[in-house]
Amino acid sequence: MERAIINITQEELANRIAVSRQTINAMEANKYVPSTILALKIAKVFGKKVEDIFILEKHD
Repeated sequence: MERAIINITQEELANRIAVSRQTINAMEANKYVPSTILALKIAKVFGKKVEDIFILEKHD
């Protein structure tokens, strides 16, 4: 995950985008798909486009 590249914890990322650490954990475990707004916030933290972080799978 991008989080490791900038060396921040799940808690730090959660605080930056105003969600719980559990939400970050669920996204990383592919158990939760973020909303568009949340995906945009995450992309902004990493300085990337949403499609550089999230990939639409064929079955989606």
